[in-house]
Amino acid sequence: MTATTIIEGSTVLAVPENRSLRGPGTRGGDVFFNEQMAFNRDVGVMLLRAVGHAGMTVCDAMTATGARAARIANEVPGTRVTANDINPAAMPYIEANIELNRLADCRAVNRNMHSLLSEESYDYVDIDPFGSPVPFIQSAIRGCRRQGILAITATDTAPLAGAHAAKCRRRYRSEPVRGHLCHEGGLRILMCTVAGELAKADRGMKPLLSFYADHYFRTYVQVTEGAAAADRTLDRLGYMSYDAATLERSFSRTCDGTHGLGPFWMGPLHDRGAVARMAADGMAAERRCAKTLDIWNEELDEAFHYDLSELSSHLKLSPPKLGELIDALREHGRASRTHVSPTAFKTDLTAAEVKSVYASVSPGSVRRG
Repeated sequence: MTATTIIEGSTVLAVPENRSLRGPGTRGGDVFFNEQMAFNRDVGVMLLRAVGHAGMTVCDAMTATGARAARIANEVPGTRVTANDINPAAMPYIEANIELNRLADCRAVNRNMHSLLSEESYDYVDIDPFGSPVPFIQSAIRGCRRQGILAITATDTAPLAGAHAAKCRRRYRSEPVRGHLCHEGGLRILMCTVAGELAKADRGMKPLLSFYADHYFRTYVQVTEGAAAADRTLDRLGYMSYDAATLERSFSRTCDGTHGLGPFWMGPLHDRGAVARMAADGMAAERRCAKTLDIWNEELDEAFHYDLSELSSHLKLSPPKLGELIDALREHGRASRTHVSPTAFKTDLTAAEVKSVYASVSPGSVRRG
């Protein structure tokens, strides 16, 4: 093991000297670690502090160096953590991180996650694979206790965002959306997939927090139990039609001649109560966490956003400041920022109403009373 130590949050981590510092990273060396994912790990700590309970059992099923597991064990009081990885080369890092932080309630396990989660169950199961999570979702569900929490990362953003549409169809059984809506579309396809896999076991889901950041999609859902819960969850899935000529988005429960994109999760991305209890104090990326929490707390539940560049190109008008536009939209309905893009917003107004308000506040235009 050729390691160096870093501090992330309030946790000391032994990590490979040959590691990824930014972007999605590539497989290099025996054990993978990406420093840019500190924000991802921050979010997990913040959420578990908000929704966890004393004695909560946690399985980081694909832990690599054990960084996420060590941070949860060290920074979320009362958790009992299993840090598992199939790679024997990961064990010295995991054990070192347990020892460095004196973690009495964290154990290192060297097993195939499929067999582990078929024999043991947990209150919280986390899978963060290199690429698509699809091959691992059923095992994660099997190892998740009643009313437990699933945390799932997808780093195959190109298929989910529509750049490799054929791969998205194969992996996720969904038709992705391209252009300005691609990242929200990819997140909602991932959530739709999780919902469908849960329904096979007569289980449903309540999203706690779901987001796109950097090079990945991430969703945290609380599992709900029973066929009725599964049916209610499936009722939140739907298809979309996007009309580039008008910018109208329309939705349907079924895939018909006009609604051919999806299926997507059409329900909320976040649970407002859970997000409101999250706090950025002490996180590795504290400023980023605080700023993102502000947006998540504000973000509307409406599916699919509008983007300033989308409207500017469509209307042939210079874009206004986002804050000014949102204030103007709120004179007619609801509007908010969205975490998906710094130039995007959500609203319950129709496309025609959005375009009218946009034109009224565009630089050089005369605002109509």
